Amino acid sequence: MIAFEKAVEIVRANAAVLHAESIPIEECLNRVLRQDVLSDVDMPPFDKAAMDGYACRRQDVGDALEVIEVIPAGKSPQRALGSRQCAKIMTGAMLPDGADCVIIVEEVEETAANTIRFMGGLTAPNISRKASDVVAGQTLVRSGVRIGPAEVASLALAGCVWPRVSRKPRIGIIATGDELVEPDAVPGSSQIRNSNACQLMAQCLQFGCAPVYYGIAKDAKDIIAGMLEKARQENDVILITGGVSMGDFDLVPSLLEESGIQIYFEKVAIQPGKPTVFGRIGEQAVFGLPGNPVSSFTVFETLVKEFLAVAMGLRNHVRTTRCRLARALKRENCARMAWVPVRITPEGFAVPVEYHGSAHITSMTGADGITSIPVDTYEVPEGSAVDVRQI
Repeated sequence: MIAFEKAVEIVRANAAVLHAESIPIEECLNRVLRQDVLSDVDMPPFDKAAMDGYACRRQDVGDALEVIEVIPAGKSPQRALGSRQCAKIMTGAMLPDGADCVIIVEEVEETAANTIRFMGGLTAPNISRKASDVVAGQTLVRSGVRIGPAEVASLALAGCVWPRVSRKPRIGIIATGDELVEPDAVPGSSQIRNSNACQLMAQCLQFGCAPVYYGIAKDAKDIIAGMLEKARQENDVILITGGVSMGDFDLVPSLLEESGIQIYFEKVAIQPGKPTVFGRIGEQAVFGLPGNPVSSFTVFETLVKEFLAVAMGLRNHVRTTRCRLARALKRENCARMAWVPVRITPEGFAVPVEYHGSAHITSMTGADGITSIPVDTYEVPEGSAVDVRQI
């Protein structure tokens, strides 16, 4: 059995970065960017009005002002301002030469045809200066970032309409166990519905991968081996749930070795998730995940994602929130690191959810994340500061 930190180190060291591809900007949401994106323009590209109003010279604000033109957004001014002159201007429009402020339309009175007077007191400039937001050549989005709506906007601003992104990892999912039936079936007296496969499919999709489900393999070597071989031909990563513990029908570890897969570890000092297997053959990785659903959920979040992050070139994929414990976390066995589901209150406290063990997958629906109890620690006292890993 190896420490969790060592398992993370091994998993990350054995992940090969996938190749990049160029895709249309319309399809890049949730993909991992593989290029630095630089602006080719200043933003704003010129001094512009920040409000609807009248562009004028501050020294003339107290006087009656002649309106010499109207400047809509997208049109260039036709005239420079002289003494006691102004131009009616729309938000975003280019400032005319000579103007150093914009008086807002709500504080202006028309005194005659093409003549206005400012009725307010002191006025802000109400001008957005050229390059005050972005300077040409500035990096807008860095390689290794997952693309969200804000990043899409920055790509568009830079004219990057075919961004380079990581290929989606192809992930084959196999569930094992004679006791499993698919979710649309009514379980018999000794059966349970297969929640692991649906859960892992959802986790893969959420992380930006391309999962394929190969079905339930009965506890027979030839059946598991057949599914494994098919999955190996079509995927970058294979996830097998169940069959990795010490029972008579836990066939996965030995089967992986017989298939030529180099096994790096078979047990990790975490709770839940101790019987976790990781191996590799060529550029392909195989994870044997525990059959209990909270275990497979937690191992995916804490170990499988580490592999996928490296493969996708993704930086800073773990999101954590610093909280105070609303009540103590206690346990009887401290030989392994423990992951505990918690919810976060509006006041920022972490509250352990009701959790009965590694089969209690419905407990995760009330959780905002998981927090850890270190090895050799029986209790984390109420009020302690903890990091909650978002799920």
